[in-house]
Amino acid sequence: MTFRLRVITATLGVAAVAVVLGSLASFWTTRNAIMHAVDLSLVQASQSPSSHPVGDENLITGAYFELVLANGSTVPSSNVPIDAQIRNIARGHGHQMLRTVSFGGQPYRELIVPLPANSVVDCATGLCQVKTTSAELFVVNIAGQVGELRHLVWTLVLVVAGGLAVALGLGLAIARAALHPLENVTSEVETVAQTTDVSRRLDEGANDELGRLRRAFNRLMDSVERSQSLQRQLVADASHELRTPLTSLRTNAQVLRRASDLGTDDLDQLSVDIVTQVDELASLVRDLGELSRGERSEGAVVPLRLDEVVDECVDTARTYARIKDVTIEVAATPSWVLGRRDRLVRAVSNLLTNAVKFTPPTGRIAVTSASGAVTVADSGPGIEEADRPYVFDRFWRSRSARSLPGSGLGLSIVAQVVEEFGGTVSVDRDATLGGARFTLRLPTVVDVSGLEGFSESS
Repeated sequence: MTFRLRVITATLGVAAVAVVLGSLASFWTTRNAIMHAVDLSLVQASQSPSSHPVGDENLITGAYFELVLANGSTVPSSNVPIDAQIRNIARGHGHQMLRTVSFGGQPYRELIVPLPANSVVDCATGLCQVKTTSAELFVVNIAGQVGELRHLVWTLVLVVAGGLAVALGLGLAIARAALHPLENVTSEVETVAQTTDVSRRLDEGANDELGRLRRAFNRLMDSVERSQSLQRQLVADASHELRTPLTSLRTNAQVLRRASDLGTDDLDQLSVDIVTQVDELASLVRDLGELSRGERSEGAVVPLRLDEVVDECVDTARTYARIKDVTIEVAATPSWVLGRRDRLVRAVSNLLTNAVKFTPPTGRIAVTSASGAVTVADSGPGIEEADRPYVFDRFWRSRSARSLPGSGLGLSIVAQVVEEFGGTVSVDRDATLGGARFTLRLPTVVDVSGLEGFSESS
């Protein structure tokens, strides 16, 4: 079912329910009013029996009155059917009753009034006393009222049919008017899909639902355009970074063809160069795979002790720091954050690896962790203030770092991880050690009640 047909159907359905309920309410109100008037006239007649002597009959005008005795006979005799219900009331076993009956092909309204024994009633010879229980029967022909109600029913049927026809027309008009702007939006979106022109934007229009849809689509296209731009930039940068080690590998491979002409020292140096270049390529591929995750990684976000993550990363970093006789000092206090352990470990490890790389032999690295923040400071040369805005860009390396191994993606991964979990990362110069100081901040878990015994295995 199309959306247009849904709008028409909904409009028609609402109108049908409203018209039918209104017609039923009108019919029952009118019917109750008519029958109430008839019943009131019968009750008034029963309360002034002297105006209706027994035997007074006027079936042509629709009014009739008779007395029903306990044995079921009537005064006077008539063609009005006396059923068991009337006889039961005449015997004194029932109460006053109003009902609708039909005889002689005509509808009648009856009022049956029970009379006790020794009741005095008007009769043709004057006043008569009835020694047994009896009942007065007041009958009125309601053929005219029934005819009016039938006429009303047909009128209401026509009203319902006309209302549905009007509702159908209104539904078509409303659907056409309401969906025309949506069709325009659909056409524009289809144009974008066919041309793959992600720079195209929709006219946002008024501040209504369609305007909201247009703005949401424009924001989506902004994200797609940024994603494509970053993708192209990543591919271009990766191609550029891969060109150097691949060229070097190709050169070394060509040299290996003349291995018989090389000395032992040359072959050893060539082997070391090839292993170094392969390691560089492996590191670059690993970092590219990490960045390819995008801004969101897989896995559940859970509460983590940030100080435990820092301790784990420091233990690993000290293995590499011992080679340069670099000391890593840690001051960590417990704090809880929400994240994925593998991602946070990667981010903190990258900061420590970067600090070890740029710290001179016998230098120092200071690591602090508290209140959702991790600070890594080193005694290296630091980062020039002019270079600080670019340190988290992909493949960016300062002039002093271009001769060192690395892909220039480590700090980009740090920024990506921190952004994923709603945090920030910044860099400045440490006043104590004199080198670079990186500060990573993550939102903390405010309510830590019940988390002290939490572990990922639980």
